[in-house]
Amino acid sequence: MQKTLKEIAEIVGGELIGDGKIKITGLNSIETARAGELTFADEKHIAEAKNSAASAVIIPKDFTGEIQKNVIKVDAPKFAFAKLMEIFKPQINIPDGISEKAFIGKNAKISPTAKIMAFAYIDDNAEISDGAIIYPHTYIGQNAKIGAGTIIYSSVTVREYCEIGARCVIHSSTVIGADGFGFTTSKGVHTKVPQIGNVIVEDDVEIGAHVGIDRAAMGSTVIGHGTKIDNLVHVGHNCQIGANCLIVAQTGISGSTIVGDNVTFGGQTGTVGHIKIGGNSVYAARSGITKNMPEGVFCSGFPVQPHNEWLRSQVAIKKIPDLMKRIQQLEKTIADLKK
Repeated sequence: MQKTLKEIAEIVGGELIGDGKIKITGLNSIETARAGELTFADEKHIAEAKNSAASAVIIPKDFTGEIQKNVIKVDAPKFAFAKLMEIFKPQINIPDGISEKAFIGKNAKISPTAKIMAFAYIDDNAEISDGAIIYPHTYIGQNAKIGAGTIIYSSVTVREYCEIGARCVIHSSTVIGADGFGFTTSKGVHTKVPQIGNVIVEDDVEIGAHVGIDRAAMGSTVIGHGTKIDNLVHVGHNCQIGANCLIVAQTGISGSTIVGDNVTFGGQTGTVGHIKIGGNSVYAARSGITKNMPEGVFCSGFPVQPHNEWLRSQVAIKKIPDLMKRIQQLEKTIADLKK
């Protein structure tokens, strides 16, 4: 793949300054870019970009200094670069149609434009929509639905009656629709409560590898449109996750938690169940959310608290050893005075 710098500027809608005829053969980071490659830089990394070997740099539109390189100015360099990465990414060939080595159950409805690779198992009455791609060793359960343009990578399980929206991406070894963790205990014996609901994943959701999203006990566990989930995340049964959320690795969201739109959970965040978490909020890594939370907050710690308060408490904790020494000295002084 190669394009002229002028063609690239047109793709990202940027202002070209320099030689538009030079050929760009690839994209790379500032540190490892070579001649013939394009990189990008925000305001903090302009100096590094100047010293890089890249043939051209995408920079912020409002930058007014000299960089002595071919540049493309755009409003959002990282966003523009991501758009180009989609074009320059290595292409792979996926055979059209249904592999002879795939298993297709009774009454399964598969679009003529879907691609089903070898050793995929499409169970009875499942539906695979236009342009969907199903990789090897996946299992699509009975009456499950896969939306248009969705990609299901190897070893994914989509259990019975679960629904995946359009343009979703589900990475390897993720399980959608495992039984929720529901048990009733009597006389010390745990008895399973049947989990008869499903999971609904709305459009434009991306789910990382080794993620578990449990089916509802009754009704649906829902992942809102545009939400992105990192690897090794667990979402419990009957959770309602809003639109455009970001859920980072090793986060655990307990059952029946309701999360608003545009919420970010840092890595290893955990929640108790049956709470409501307001939208447009950020929870730093390893936050422990133990109660209902309002909208528009930035919180940290366990139990969770406003981020600024948590920072102050961390500073105070570091002072405790010195304070203990001072208290011991004061106690000794008081004891001496009493004598």
